[in-house]
Amino acid sequence: MPPVPITRLTIAYDGAPFVGWAKQPGQRTVQDELERALATVLRREEVALTVAGRTDRGVHAWGQVASYQGDPPERLAGVNALLAPEIAVLAADPAPPGFDARRQARSRTYCYRVLARRVRDPFERGRALHWPYAVDTDALDGCARALHGEHDFTAFTPTDTYHVRFRRIVSAAQWRRDGDLLCFWITADAFLRQMIRALVGTMLEVAGGRRTVEDFAALLEGGHRRDGGQTAPPHGLYLAGVSYDDN
Repeated sequence: MPPVPITRLTIAYDGAPFVGWAKQPGQRTVQDELERALATVLRREEVALTVAGRTDRGVHAWGQVASYQGDPPERLAGVNALLAPEIAVLAADPAPPGFDARRQARSRTYCYRVLARRVRDPFERGRALHWPYAVDTDALDGCARALHGEHDFTAFTPTDTYHVRFRRIVSAAQWRRDGDLLCFWITADAFLRQMIRALVGTMLEVAGGRRTVEDFAALLEGGHRRDGGQTAPPHGLYLAGVSYDDN
């Protein structure tokens, strides 16, 4: 018997109007809208998607990856025509037998965008966190360096959580400046719920002189959530991409 065909989707979306990726009764979600569009185009009763990263309410994606059992749609334009304008399927490709977008992901990369200037930018509204305060970029760089390697991120995720393992391996972390934009890039094997947003909120406290880099580094060895900083809002966060063994 031939193996069941698997399709790999690459998806971009504006997370603002959605309560997150995952389906929730009576709520508008990215997963629900995408599965409905695929089922219509593929002429199937339902399509069940497996996703690489379950983004939270208001979080965006540039390169989300999802998979489903079945062949790719003949025309990608047909799927996108049925989707809300906030969602776009960028690619639909045949995947190797047994491919699973979540379980086989080697790492995920996220970007958090901060507009660091006194005056807000209306064109970055809902796209970047406006931070009108002084920023010590050397302190931000020190925090990013401290993140490399394996750490316990208990202090950077809500205490009411489904997670049972709090150690994660960060392979890359850095702040990049582009004019008034400060962009925090981080790659890890996996992430805890709200982990990046809590990291950003805490690092901005360091950059403002309310904490030291040493205080931040100490939190990476495990601690209570109350010891960490504020959780940055979701609208500055983007799932930038997912890596697999074939890329």
